[in-house]
Amino acid sequence: MLFNLSTARFDALLSAFPRARVMVVGDLFADEYLSGEVARISREAPVLILKHRESVVYPGGAANAAANIASLDGQVQMAGLVGDDTMGPKLRAVLEGRGVGTVATLVDPARPTTTKTRISASSQQSVTQQIVRIDREERGPMTPELESALLAAIEARLPQLDALLLSDYGNGVLTPRVIAGVLALAEQHGTIVTVDSQGDLARFPGSWILTPNQPEAENVVGFPITDADSLMRAGRDLLAAAASRSMLITRGGNGMALFEADGSVTTIPAFNRSEVFDVTGAGDTVVGTLTLALAAGASFKEAIVMANVAASIVVRRFGTSVTTREELQEAWSGLLLQPDLRPA
Repeated sequence: MLFNLSTARFDALLSAFPRARVMVVGDLFADEYLSGEVARISREAPVLILKHRESVVYPGGAANAAANIASLDGQVQMAGLVGDDTMGPKLRAVLEGRGVGTVATLVDPARPTTTKTRISASSQQSVTQQIVRIDREERGPMTPELESALLAAIEARLPQLDALLLSDYGNGVLTPRVIAGVLALAEQHGTIVTVDSQGDLARFPGSWILTPNQPEAENVVGFPITDADSLMRAGRDLLAAAASRSMLITRGGNGMALFEADGSVTTIPAFNRSEVFDVTGAGDTVVGTLTLALAAGASFKEAIVMANVAASIVVRRFGTSVTTREELQEAWSGLLLQPDLRPA
């Protein structure tokens, strides 16, 4: 048993993942990676000319959370916006290829599909390095007509869902009207609501759990988290301000801290601190795994342990990444062999 989660219980929750039904609502975008080999310096300007090697598109933002749930064999749908451009259908196809339903993903002709294009270069004498990133996005709120259409799409599917994951990157999907509408619908149906937001956490009253990282938490409470006392104060202040059932502060190499409405506090260390290569998208993995675990019947404490295991896997990989149930099982078995992992 590790952190009050037995192997039998861990296995039972993993086995329930394929039956759990989740909808991710929020700001989806495309992570586009263009790579090439340096050919020469341009005669037009002192810049590199790259010989194009490949272009790959990965789900980003809320779409990455959905992709993580699908990779763990959960039943997942994506509700949000894409633009009326070439990247919109491409991102939808990438999601559908990973098993994510996109019927509730609407088209907004007034905005581009949010896209983050990373251009990387290499040569025979060097490794591949990112040299520039280009962002295409519109951060204004969606129109009232699209708000109504999105809420209608969510309401139509809510009776068949176990959980809603609200993923807010500030790109205009989670407007006050959409948030209020989704929370009201979820309360009517008794649906789990998890929140990953980079903005004001008080906008999601009545949610089950919010998952700010430490810098986001510090920004909201207005003071740094430097020790156990400031962590406790921050967590309790956030929980009260958000009026939610629980609050999870993710702290990178310092682990996680869960604050519940009954006053209980659970801290767990990071399960992998020695092989961290890239934390890109790790927050999406945490909230995706957490939501799927809750939808499968886990308690908050059980869900954060499973999310921590998932995060320990994806931070070993470069770029936005996902994990699988098989990898979770293998990582869990490895953790059981580490005698120094005990509840904090």
